[in-house]
Amino acid sequence: MVISRKQESPKCDIFINKVKLKQTEKFKYLGTIISNDGKTNREISARTAQAKINFQKMKTILTNKHISIETRKRALQCYIEPVLMYGCDVWTISKQIQNKLEATEMWFLRRMLRIPWTAKKTNERVLNEANERRSLVRTIRKCQATFLGHYPVQVMSEKAYDLSQFMLEKKELDTTALVMAPMPGVLKSVSVAVGDMVAEHQEVCVLEAMKMQNSLVSAKVAKVKKVHYKTGDTVNEGDVIVELE
Repeated sequence: MVISRKQESPKCDIFINKVKLKQTEKFKYLGTIISNDGKTNREISARTAQAKINFQKMKTILTNKHISIETRKRALQCYIEPVLMYGCDVWTISKQIQNKLEATEMWFLRRMLRIPWTAKKTNERVLNEANERRSLVRTIRKCQATFLGHYPVQVMSEKAYDLSQFMLEKKELDTTALVMAPMPGVLKSVSVAVGDMVAEHQEVCVLEAMKMQNSLVSAKVAKVKKVHYKTGDTVNEGDVIVELE
């Protein structure tokens, strides 16, 4: 396959052991369709079709009126949207593709609310009934921005975002004064005692895990405040073995 912007793809003859390889217009690699025009239209169409197929497989849950719409929307986000958005980081979203994605989003909501096309309800009315707003394209663009490394993005619902404004920021734990177990294991030796002075990068203890011995060192110059474990003790990941002042 030759990727080119030209309307007619250039011919490329490749032989292996005098056997000419067939030149294709598209092929699937790691679940993604790669086209000879370099565009992602075919891949987006295939993703949309697969997401609708998966929706139909979960139809009994997603269209069940005995289950709250909020629960069904969470199921949609968990099981259907990841199928649709697989590989969306590299999609080229034109206005035509954006309209197609928004139409797919409405396709999901209309079926979840069991609204037939004969009802002639506008998209805005459907969104109000579902207590939802268009978010699919916005989520895809955030994923693309994160993929390009522009800024870290945390995707959450509008309600979750509003509630997050009232949450207190969790203070980061200062671990420079702690010597912690990086994994479960058995202490083979503890080389310090309470009151000892330790230098930066000085070995404090040796932890045996998965038949390997790991030397745990001090992160700074300090006095040993407390030793929580002794030689031969079993520790779990994250346990504080030695505490410094």
